[in-house]
Amino acid sequence: MATTIFTLDAKTVNRIREPGTYTFTEALALTNFGKFNYILILISGLVTGTMVLETSSIGFVLPIAQCELQLTNRDKGILSTINFVGIIASSHLWGFFADTKGRRHVLWSTLLVAFVSTVFSSFAHNFWTMVLLRFVNGFFVSSTTVIYAYLGEFHAPKTRSRAIMCSAVIFSAVAMLLPMIAYLVINQDWVLPLTFLRINYRPWRVFLIVCGVPGLLCSIIIYILPESPKFLLTIGEETKAIQVLQKMHRWNNGKETLRITHILPDDDTSIITPKFNNCDSNSNFALVFLQTMWSQTAPLFQRKYLQITVIICNIQFWVLVAANGLYMWFPQTINSMVAFIKEHPGEHKQICEIVYDQQDALYKTDGTIECVTKLETPTFYYSLIMEILYASSFAVVGFIINRVGKILILFITIIFFTSCGLASVFIVNPVIAAYLYVLFFVVGVATIVLNAITIDLYPTHLRAMASCISLMVGRVGSIAGANVAGALMGQHCEWNFYIYCGALFVCAFLALLLARKNVHGES
Repeated sequence: MATTIFTLDAKTVNRIREPGTYTFTEALALTNFGKFNYILILISGLVTGTMVLETSSIGFVLPIAQCELQLTNRDKGILSTINFVGIIASSHLWGFFADTKGRRHVLWSTLLVAFVSTVFSSFAHNFWTMVLLRFVNGFFVSSTTVIYAYLGEFHAPKTRSRAIMCSAVIFSAVAMLLPMIAYLVINQDWVLPLTFLRINYRPWRVFLIVCGVPGLLCSIIIYILPESPKFLLTIGEETKAIQVLQKMHRWNNGKETLRITHILPDDDTSIITPKFNNCDSNSNFALVFLQTMWSQTAPLFQRKYLQITVIICNIQFWVLVAANGLYMWFPQTINSMVAFIKEHPGEHKQICEIVYDQQDALYKTDGTIECVTKLETPTFYYSLIMEILYASSFAVVGFIINRVGKILILFITIIFFTSCGLASVFIVNPVIAAYLYVLFFVVGVATIVLNAITIDLYPTHLRAMASCISLMVGRVGSIAGANVAGALMGQHCEWNFYIYCGALFVCAFLALLLARKNVHGES
């Protein structure tokens, strides 16, 4: 079986304009911006919020489940990052399928399987069962990165960045629910013995399921929504693309019919038609599959895109080292600070000194573990403050992104929030240090801005793959960040801040090297 890819340059196609034809951007503008776009932005925000709920919920579970699952610091590091291992294992795969089979099909099917795995993980009776099921969850939930390409391709360049940032506001609103859900569910006192499964079903298990429910809802709604019209045009399905645009127009404008006879591709669009010859007995499907995947990936590392790809991947890596990796220890660290403030009012200590004292109290010299059945109430307060700051930052960025520019916003975001994180390790007032520590994690806003930049810098047939590859590298950072933080937390806590903040400052200046215009010459 052989693979042939035919590419037709859009500029060649557009030399001759027939009456009644439009470029894709012109046709998209005719649909107007209305109800369909608002629904899509809402769903996109819920999808990205699902990723946060599924990956971050474990941070609230670990301090409570450590006795039941007999977790050491090493075990906590593994459990806090195993979702990201699954994400890395499949990011390339979902990027390939999204660019070849369609964004919509990948999204709804994988979100459904991710929810099922979450339900099963809530019944895990030991550490390794939980590890396996959370890996499966991460393997399928990683497809959520495709949503940036899906959302972006329903919007013209003029409204695309704002749509992505508005979806980020929805995402942060969903993420804001995490500490609220944790407070309402985790701190309850009931227990349901399930002797046939050898577990006691406690509130933290229900918490996992509740955090997975938005993924189930998104799966159902995306199943109803249409495929990206730009993707359909890219694979040569012009008739279906017109039908999607007409559906958008009906949703946005009522019953009035949008009359389009022919759509021409934009200058950033190549019409790519993969053709597979019939399989014969000697065909090696796996080999052809890998060759096709490589043909979809290789352009990202060729001269035209190499510098862009390297810079974006570096920034994603270090931002997610902090925003995801170190964040896995946030509930435990902030809970220790809250307990210290409560037990020693008015006393001053640096954040890492408090962490050292907590480690000594938690793990006894005789090998036993001090059981924590509830988190301190102010821990949820600080988590909520963080999510409110996320939402506020996304709203501000969404309002100014077209006026100020994405690259400048990315630079300022990284510099400001990283400075807060570095300052927090030196402040001896634990209340001020706690607020600065919270501000540090808002550096995660940079990932959404970077995703908007990524969509602009790559053509249609590479966008989903570019997003998935860069975020896959970012998830490697999440794994590295959580495990390195766990290894350093007990005796070298300060180095978590020195290493991560230093690298983030370098990334801020790397962002300035990204082109002000994309490779197609669009502003």
